[in-house]
Amino acid sequence: MKKLWLAVLAIVILCGCGPREKFSEVPFIQFISVEKVDDGTGIDNQANLTIHFQDGNGDIGLRASDTTGIFSPDSEYYYNFFINYYEKQNGEWVEVELPTPLHARLPYLSESVPESIEGDITILTFINNYFSPYDTIKLSCQLVDRSLNRSNVIETPEIIVKK
Repeated sequence: MKKLWLAVLAIVILCGCGPREKFSEVPFIQFISVEKVDDGTGIDNQANLTIHFQDGNGDIGLRASDTTGIFSPDSEYYYNFFINYYEKQNGEWVEVELPTPLHARLPYLSESVPESIEGDITILTFINNYFSPYDTIKLSCQLVDRSLNRSNVIETPEIIVKK
């Protein structure tokens, strides 16, 4: 009987030690939520945007020192998380270029490259365009890894902004 339990235990352990899930080396992102941050002013200024990500080789994120070459401040890839801002103007979605971009620099997410990684990321972002009377917005987002692979593009649902 003891040998039977050891055999069952061994099978359970071996089945649990299967290969780690392998994702595409092109990052994949999925919208989870956008939650307004109450700062006590009665105006919606910021929101926490949460996404789920997967990456097959784990090369997501930049170090603070990654500021030369393709990651220099004047390069398209200085940022690695791109957020575009849209307003509903007269029933039509219009992309608006804000005075200060909403893009972000995500930090290194894994030092054990290459490895498949996945998780959730929450980014604090502005949602109120003070120069506009429109109160309905949405955001679109895309992640770029260090190999310059671009993820899919996601969009938030409509966000009604208290001005």
